[in-house]
Amino acid sequence: MKHGKVEVICGNGVGKTSLAVGKGVVALTKQQNVIMIQFLKGSPNQEGLDVFKCMEPGFKVFRFEKADTYFENLSDEEKQEELINIRNGFNFAKKVVTTGECDLLILDEVLGIVEKNIVALEEFEKLIAAREDGMSLILTGRVMPQELRSSVDIISTINYIEVDKES
Repeated sequence: MKHGKVEVICGNGVGKTSLAVGKGVVALTKQQNVIMIQFLKGSPNQEGLDVFKCMEPGFKVFRFEKADTYFENLSDEEKQEELINIRNGFNFAKKVVTTGECDLLILDEVLGIVEKNIVALEEFEKLIAAREDGMSLILTGRVMPQELRSSVDIISTINYIEVDKES
């Protein structure tokens, strides 16, 4: 089987999602279908996501979480409710991978759900291995587990560096 590339965009800097979206737009210009599933970002602020509507059906964005804030800002009780929604999003990602529904699947902040142990690393590795012929993946998040290195082709790291203007 010939798989597409698996790219990780990680680091403590800002712009990981923007870089992934940009790569998705490039894929779209090559007549490829793109699906992006976002994790740990809360429910969509429609103002920010409306731009994707004009790119449908070639570029689709999904969020399964219902809370109106980031996961880490939720109470313990709210987190328990959102865990079900996050699992639904991950299960949808598995369906997309096994059915070959797109050419490029962007799993935005998916490394965060592995880091927080919402999804086990072994289950995530199975998702990567199960993708259909030619499907590429872009995975974003702050921390990339070292155990995934053998499963990826490209790692881009975005760092936050504060510049001292006084010197």
